[in-house]
Amino acid sequence: MSLGILRRYPILCSTQLISSPHRCYSSSTKANTTDDYGIPLRPTWSVTELLSSYPTPKLSNATLDRLYELSALLPPKETKEYDSVKENLEEMIRLVEAVRLVDTSGVIPAGRGEKEDADRVLSEVAEGGERGQELLKHATNTKDGFYLVDAERKR
Repeated sequence: MSLGILRRYPILCSTQLISSPHRCYSSSTKANTTDDYGIPLRPTWSVTELLSSYPTPKLSNATLDRLYELSALLPPKETKEYDSVKENLEEMIRLVEAVRLVDTSGVIPAGRGEKEDADRVLSEVAEGGERGQELLKHATNTKDGFYLVDAERKR
């Protein structure tokens, strides 16, 4: 099995950079050795190994031609390049389907940086720090809830 998307970009496997996802795993029957901090010296699983347990979707030539048409591109003739594009798309579809099967019940999405800044925001509120609209009371010029800045340039 080949993952075209993984083949194009080298991935970090343990402490060395490698370009083949097939070499980036150790079988579960081997003993996993760790460093002084308990970090495994070799990877303990791989995306390739995980995805191999899912069925490979089949993409028809008509569907691939339709995708090219929708993207306003000319499809390559049915050659090795065409087969390669088709194989890569099938692998991407396999990855998407595997992600869709993940049980996300009970997962609460958080905004970007929301969890990381939660302790800082709580400490500011505990210290009586003013935030947001409360800061407007210190401004000399405001209009409709916004700071008003006098500029010399006219529009």
